[in-house]
Amino acid sequence: MKPTRTGWRILLLLIFFILPMACGDKPEEKAPVASGDAKTTALFEVDVLRLAGGDWGYPTPFAHYPRGPGGFKMCLLFDSLLERDEKGLIPWLAESYRIADDGLTYWFVVRRNVLWQDGRPLTADDVAFSLTYANRHAATWSYIFDTIESVTLEGEQTVCVKLKQPHAAMLDNIGRTRIIPRHIWETVDRPKEFIAPEAVVGCGPYRLTDYDKAHGTYRFEAFEKYWGPRQRVGAIEYVPVGEATLAYEKGEIDLTTLSPDVMPRFKDDPTHNIVRSPAFWGYRLLMNMEAVAGLRERSVRQALAYAIDRKELVEKIARGAAVPGRMGILPPDHVMAAQGIHFYSFDPQQAELLLEGAGFRRPDTTGLRQTGDGQPLELTLLCSSQEVRMAELLRQRLGEVGIGVKVISVDGKTRDSRVRAADYQLAILGHGGWGGDPDYLRVRFAGGSMGPNAAPSHSGLVGYNAPVLLDLLNRQQTEIDPARRRQLIGDIQRELAEQVPEIPLFYTTAYSIYRPARYDGWMFMYDHHSLPHGKLSYLTRSGVALKR
Repeated sequence: MKPTRTGWRILLLLIFFILPMACGDKPEEKAPVASGDAKTTALFEVDVLRLAGGDWGYPTPFAHYPRGPGGFKMCLLFDSLLERDEKGLIPWLAESYRIADDGLTYWFVVRRNVLWQDGRPLTADDVAFSLTYANRHAATWSYIFDTIESVTLEGEQTVCVKLKQPHAAMLDNIGRTRIIPRHIWETVDRPKEFIAPEAVVGCGPYRLTDYDKAHGTYRFEAFEKYWGPRQRVGAIEYVPVGEATLAYEKGEIDLTTLSPDVMPRFKDDPTHNIVRSPAFWGYRLLMNMEAVAGLRERSVRQALAYAIDRKELVEKIARGAAVPGRMGILPPDHVMAAQGIHFYSFDPQQAELLLEGAGFRRPDTTGLRQTGDGQPLELTLLCSSQEVRMAELLRQRLGEVGIGVKVISVDGKTRDSRVRAADYQLAILGHGGWGGDPDYLRVRFAGGSMGPNAAPSHSGLVGYNAPVLLDLLNRQQTEIDPARRRQLIGDIQRELAEQVPEIPLFYTTAYSIYRPARYDGWMFMYDHHSLPHGKLSYLTRSGVALKR
């Protein structure tokens, strides 16, 4: 039975493993104190940071919700072989690694003197087990796929991973896979259902001390015996808030994102720092070509791209805090974004010509177009309740070229579930992950719908037959020469712009605000859009945190 509140279970775990107190006494809630370990003798810069809450699932690698706020909470508890800083991947649980020239073998030397949060030592066997387990049981954020042939130990500290074929993104995939303790997980056959207190025992810098599903609250406290950089923050709390900007002004939370409309209230106040994020979070319009035969026509998809004014969406929906979507998918801030990709500027006349050429006639200049059998050209547009205004703008613009649109608004989790099940005709989907290794283009466009627990960024391409695109996507996956792969990624973007299998609407460039006098350790990971998501935002930037 799945409990609605698990905080009491976690408290029991703390009593058993950590807190030396008499039975029956309830401890006072306070920031962790120094335990005698050299790196924790100094005081934390901040005892508690508070951020906006919300339920994102139980933070194990298998039970958290697929979106970023769920996954990055989990990452506070569970470390990986590699970590991300502002420039790229850095060694983490792996103190070093090397790759064979043919790209088929990877060696990782596992760091010594690492402890699990229950006090047991982490070993290379735990790492080998984690990679093997992830190959059998896909985590919510699954980076390990069927390209791994074997995982073995070489000596006490080295893990050897052999692949069936080269995989250009495999270092990134292996490096991000969460390492879990074998002594806890080896008997777990249904990891997504495993929500016992010991399921959140990791080796990361923070441990979970409270989680309330009903109220969407979490509390993470610094793990006193953490192997890595010292924690700058004693505890991180995710708390319920109403309107986030008001909560920030009242000091209830320490960081939030700002609408451009309210920025003038803060921009000239030196007690606040406002930071613009890279454009790695975006909205896209999905087209279900299995459900709507007309969408299989390339000219129809191109017509939709011309009919939608993406610059209008940037101004009216994002209030200018965004950049228009690019038909090559990769946002302009991406390191492999190709230049000269066809933009599809707003051109309703071109849209009408393409629709006419595809056989969708318009009986008069104001009515709906008709299909070949005389039926009106009408589509449903699925969106979340947060995107209704955007959907209405799309409905208006598509209506101007003779395409009827009925907006269906549901809550965000229902929308995500329906997209995963391919239960839509058109759908608006917003998510992060646009700055990642471009192999995500293969995951996104290789065909089929998503699995029941997949992240929104991994949505499949439903009902689309794209042999040229599929060939390019598969070739870039196995190309380990960086220059040749970059060329293939450019070719993929040009093919995507020609085929228009989906329409990127815009990429947000959100503004985050915080008080530097309160805490000033925030940083962006090189491929990500959110300051509080990065683990290094809460750690000292010295030693291993600076190694490349």
